[in-house]
Amino acid sequence: MLTGVTSEPPVRARQPARLPPRLRTWLVAGLSLLGGYVIATARQVAVRPPLVLGQDAVSSPQSREARVTLEQAGGPVIRIRPSGGEARTLLVFYPGGLVRPQAYEWLGRALADQGVETVIPAFPLDLAVTAAGRADALIGAYGGGKRVVIAGHSLGGAMAAQYAARHPGKVAGLILMAAYPAGNVTLKDQTLPVLSLLAERDGVAAPEDVRGGLDRLPAGTTLTVIPGAVHAFFGRYGPQRGDGQPDVNRAQAEGDILNAVQTYLTGLR
Repeated sequence: MLTGVTSEPPVRARQPARLPPRLRTWLVAGLSLLGGYVIATARQVAVRPPLVLGQDAVSSPQSREARVTLEQAGGPVIRIRPSGGEARTLLVFYPGGLVRPQAYEWLGRALADQGVETVIPAFPLDLAVTAAGRADALIGAYGGGKRVVIAGHSLGGAMAAQYAARHPGKVAGLILMAAYPAGNVTLKDQTLPVLSLLAERDGVAAPEDVRGGLDRLPAGTTLTVIPGAVHAFFGRYGPQRGDGQPDVNRAQAEGDILNAVQTYLTGLR
């Protein structure tokens, strides 16, 4: 038997500090809400609503008879043609960010009676930045024998400007709706006729930014202000977060937009 040896009590592992039950409950609830928000937002971006022709266009007083079809040309595209006769102009329209193509069908229908064929592509995630060169396939498929104009709303307008800048001579005109070229894009040295539409009450594309974008556009660019209109009045997709408060109704704004575009296209001829 050993003597002279004392045994020490075992050292207990330090237990981590515990949060009070009430605080723990609030923390779990907060993380659950945050996770749900992240998942819902990601799903909203990744899972886009279906393309439904005519849904956002039939009630427009400016709508004309037109042939509207959903086709494939480098991806899904809404094609809007005059109901009788051949089109003289092809309008390639890039939608705004996270906006479905059918939101701009009203404009294509209204222009069809003027001999304009409009094609509105669907982009991955509804973001034109994912395929800014998409116009190549559309011009190749539908542009034969026609004057080609590229247009776009918001982010789609910025990507349309980028396409025109990188493909000089490929298009005969550019229409920007509540949009302007990115800071690293310039068309200053081109003679391309450009129409820039500014919504007077826009809270998304700030009017001073749209006006500032003129410094990167050709000297002869036409700036047209749409009185009392907001950012979301260019497409039929409902109110937009951060937008301004309109002081005209949508029908009036759409009429002004259509008149400006028609005047511009007539001038090209």
